[in-house]
Amino acid sequence: MINTRKLKGRLREQNYTQAELADAMGLAVATVCQKINGVRPITVDEARQIADFLKIPESEYGDYFFYSNSAQRNKNISGY
Repeated sequence: MINTRKLKGRLREQNYTQAELADAMGLAVATVCQKINGVRPITVDEARQIADFLKIPESEYGDYFFYSNSAQRNKNISGY
């Protein structure tokens, strides 16, 4: 599952809008919005395009694109 908050934060850090990302990917803004919000799935190729556009280091790739809500919930419950 995609980490929506982390991706949106990265967009802000890089001073990009979802519209600019959509333009770079050749997709409609609504489509990119749905993909970032987890409504539509992101393909491996699209994840790579997003990572390249946002200059996401390979070492952080999993934090953005392989996020687990259950891991976060367990973290919150255990207090760690």
